[in-house]
Amino acid sequence: MSKIKALCISEKRGTRKFMIDKAKFITEYGIEFDAHAGDWHRQVSFLGLGEIEDFRKRGGNVNFGDFGENIVADEFRFKELPVGTRLKSGDVFFEITQIGKECHSHCQIYHQVGDCIMPREGVFARVLHGGEIKVGDLLEVTTKNIPLDAAIITSSDSSFNGKREDLSGPKCEEILTAAGYKVIDKKILPDEKDELVKQMKIYADLGIGLILTTGGTGFSVRDVTPEATMEVCTRMAPGIAEAMRFESLKITPRAMLSRAVAGIYKRSLIVNLPGSVKAVTECLNFVLPTLKHGIEILRGETGECASK
Repeated sequence: MSKIKALCISEKRGTRKFMIDKAKFITEYGIEFDAHAGDWHRQVSFLGLGEIEDFRKRGGNVNFGDFGENIVADEFRFKELPVGTRLKSGDVFFEITQIGKECHSHCQIYHQVGDCIMPREGVFARVLHGGEIKVGDLLEVTTKNIPLDAAIITSSDSSFNGKREDLSGPKCEEILTAAGYKVIDKKILPDEKDELVKQMKIYADLGIGLILTTGGTGFSVRDVTPEATMEVCTRMAPGIAEAMRFESLKITPRAMLSRAVAGIYKRSLIVNLPGSVKAVTECLNFVLPTLKHGIEILRGETGECASK
């Protein structure tokens, strides 16, 4: 267990980072507004306080962030942690992807004093689950799985405008809570594709494991939830929606008119549900036990295995 002593970002690569009091970590991206964040394996960099203090004792006049590190913490020699180690601070989970790096052009501190400890002592990681971290928060090595979490979006013009009570969203929350999920947030939005896309991405940036939508999956001109979901997802999971339609067809032939889809964005699974409470109850109870395994695979917490 260690304490975070500094959080640092820079607006341009190759420049010293400056300290900030708190940082927003985005799943599979890095720190918001940091130049080194992105869709790659070195989203966040760590450096130990002890290594920085040793450098200062050798005559190096350096401040936090001068080596290009994002996070400075005490009690750790990060380079002794093997690739694949998971670190946790609050709701934020990291996975170490690289120890040290080859320095080609050298940073500003190297050009000033002729040495830089980041290539030897620093480690790099990707963000598995987003959230906010403040200076002074605790950082620990963890073997725990990321807690099961979920968010719910109700897509309905009438509910958004207060003309009809949203009953499907609360039913989703009830079922999820009973299954052990922590519902982080729920929203009622109009049937507007751009707003749905934006909210799905906000939830996925946090790394929320399961994002459920209810409503907007029919034939109406305003039913655009599947189109919003397909715009967000980078990989589709057609079997989930097919399974729900299969189960619902046992009850009503109108289930074939559902246009619901499911897919993956970053480390989140997005699933469209129907708009009625009855259909939500039937469909979600049917697929939810299997979705947990899918989320664990997506988060790298279990392997894909076939049942014997």
